[in-house]
Formats: sequence, structure tokens, C-alpha cells
Amino acid sequence: MTEAKVLYPLAGKRVWVAGHRGMVGSALLNRLQSENCTLLTATHAELDLTRQQAVETWMGDMRPDAVIIAAAHVGGIHANDTYPADFLYDNLAIETNIIHTAHRQKIEKLPFLGSSCIYPKLAPQPLHEDALLTGPLEPTNEWYAIAKIAGIKLCQAYRRQFGSDFIAAMPTNLYGPGDNYHPVNSHAVAALIRKVHLAKTESQDEVVMWGSGKPTREFLFVDDCADGLVFLLKHYSGSDFLNLGTGTEHSIADLAQAIAKAVGWQGRFVQDLSKPDGTPRKLMDVSRLKALGWRARTALPEGLAQAYGWYLNHVAQGQ
Repeated sequence: MTEAKVLYPLAGKRVWVAGHRGMVGSALLNRLQSENCTLLTATHAELDLTRQQAVETWMGDMRPDAVIIAAAHVGGIHANDTYPADFLYDNLAIETNIIHTAHRQKIEKLPFLGSSCIYPKLAPQPLHEDALLTGPLEPTNEWYAIAKIAGIKLCQAYRRQFGSDFIAAMPTNLYGPGDNYHPVNSHAVAALIRKVHLAKTESQDEVVMWGSGKPTREFLFVDDCADGLVFLLKHYSGSDFLNLGTGTEHSIADLAQAIAKAVGWQGRFVQDLSKPDGTPRKLMDVSRLKALGWRARTALPEGLAQAYGWYLNHVAQGQ
């Protein structure tokens, strides 16, 4: 496969990673170290992204050439279902403030990071970009999904009306260093790593797993996600958003077994059928991104081993 043409060279550019302390943002900072660009960051204490005037002032002072929107209010099924107003308002505010200010200040390039939850609950599989807005969303996370759909449309609208080089990418389920290990509000990989680790350390032979274990999901290692975003930043300019994933699916039950192997625990899993499964299947069609010349490189066992290693070093001691 021929190497994709560089449309936006990063050498010498000032690049703001919005949300740099999050899982994706941290991975982006690491990935961008090799691009000979100046990295700009701001903590929540320094900049409240939900405040329009604060965003305009900070961006006016720092003058980034490119902005990557990795900032978001995120959480798992329980959090999405429990805090709908927070998920809708905060994410709408973050993306509208940054995207509108980027237009006003003539930012050269802006990738917006969305989510695969934008697709209808029962959309045909694998999920193709054309399935957007063709059916009802998964009810447990529709608030977050609606905000992310709005972000896509904002990028498309500013490109259409003003010619702004704003693009959007929709990653599948992410995991890896920097993940959230909250006992209730975490995503599937982090939640299971935490449960299995505690079972191992407490010599338990049983772990309760939410739902039936039958739904299938696609899992993208966060460093691969960051690499894909930088690839698009440099090589893609178009109004169509692109799926960012592996194109490979695993059942939640198989994921649990893979995590047990990574942790070194040999007990059994018990399904809690009172908890929701969510979307029955979610696999991304990543053919458009592959056609551009990019694909994920980290296999699930390798990624889980790295995720567990990070968990041991940064989280486990405090539990």
C-alpha cells in the first residue's frame, strides 16, 4: 500500500490537545512528541471548556494552529443513563465553544473526536458511516450520542459555510493506560480489569459480570486511537466523518476470559442478568480509513496486558 500524502505537515505547528489529561488526550501527547510540533495544554483549573468567553480568551492568547478535541464528559452505561443532563449539556458546550472559536480565530485544522454510540441501536452491522441518523439510538446513552452527532454536524456545517478544515473521527470502544476505573461509572474493559484484579488479590473464585456476556464489541487500544487521529490530522481533509477501529469483534464473555488471562486469575464468571446489555452488537466498518492507508496494530491480548500494567502502577495501590 502506498503511503498517504501529507496534506497538513505538523512540523513547526502549535497544536492544542483539548482534554490532554484524559485517556485519549494523554495518548495523543505521547504520539505527537515525534512530530516536531509545539504542544499546547490547559487543565480544567486553567480553562473551563464549558465557558465560551474563557475558551475565546485562552485560544486568543495561545494562538494554536491546530486543535484536537479529545475533551468530553464520558462514562459507561450507568453514568450515561443516570446523568443525562450532564452528558448532553457539558459535551454540547465543550464542542460548540471550541469549534466556533476555532472558526472565528481561523484555526488551520481541527479533528473532532466522536464515539461509535452515534449509530442507531439496531443499525446494520458492521456499522458504516452512512448509517448515521437512520434509526433510534440506544436509550442508555442517547444523550452522549446526540451531543457527539451535533459535533459531527458542527464540523460539517463550518466546512460547508466557511471552508473550515474541520474533520471528525468516530472511535470504537477504547481501553488502555489512563482509563477510568470507577467501580460503577467505568466502561467494560476497565470495570472487568478492576473486578478480576480484586478477585485475584482477595482469593475469590467468582466474579459477577453485568449482563448476559453475549453482546459483541470492538476494542481499540488507546495508543492506536491516538495514532489514527494524528494520521487523519496529517492526511485527511473531507466533510465525511470516518470510523476509527479495528474491524474485529469480541463477545463480552470472551473479553472477560482474556482479561482473566492477562491478570492471571483462574476463577469463573457469573452473569448479573438484572443489568443491561446495551446494544447487542457493535462492530465498525473501517474500510474507508483502511483505504487511506491506516489500520490498528495492537492485538487485544497485548493491549490488555499493557492496560493491566498501567492499572497496577497507577490505580491498584489506592484500592
